[in-house]
Amino acid sequence: MIKFENLYKSFGKNDVLKGIDIHFDHQGITAILGPNGSGKTTLIKCLLGLVLPDSGEIFFDKEKTLNQFEYRHHIAHLPQIARFPENLTALEIIDMITDLREGATRVEELIEMFDLKKELNKKMGTLSGGNRQKVNLLIALMYDTPAIILDEPSTGLDPVAIINLKQFLREEKAKGKLILITTHMMSFVEEMADNIAFLLEGKIYFDASLQQILADHNETNLERAIAKILHADLKKEVHV
Repeated sequence: MIKFENLYKSFGKNDVLKGIDIHFDHQGITAILGPNGSGKTTLIKCLLGLVLPDSGEIFFDKEKTLNQFEYRHHIAHLPQIARFPENLTALEIIDMITDLREGATRVEELIEMFDLKKELNKKMGTLSGGNRQKVNLLIALMYDTPAIILDEPSTGLDPVAIINLKQFLREEKAKGKLILITTHMMSFVEEMADNIAFLLEGKIYFDASLQQILADHNETNLERAIAKILHADLKKEVHV
């Protein structure tokens, strides 16, 4: 469904993406992992047309995305940092977005799921970080799209909200949707992800199923398995 082909992107002298080749055509949840500055958010922004790559191609449903816009209606996107007008209420923000884009079918369901009813008439500038994130998630997920991309979805959420979000994503996965998630919470990845794509210094370092990674490195903990991979490759470089 989504394919990146030889993708490069630099900001000045900073090479962020260095020939990314990867495709996401399997249903289920893929975690896009990597340290800060590895290119995860830039990759997502390129897909959404928020950043133009220097070279390479991006495909959505086998069609090139460059200079196209309709494909975005098939993607639900949660940005890592959402900036809302501080003087508008949560309800005013939701109403404004549903006026701009039709087809929001899950507003009431998500209000209940994230326990937002008491927060809707409060100005965004007065909401806690956790409640702002719930509004962010509501806006991202209120459209029933075949692809869902979430950048650090659990940031600031209380335990109940995280449990509800996980259940929601499991239900979406069962419908055959493609879900991409970036996060630094390894426990979230271990519980939810089917596949792992690991970026390092602007390149795909490895791309495999969660179970394959754990089995190949004789680990039950993803964080330790990743550490083993990185450590082993570092030793190879030292001995070259």
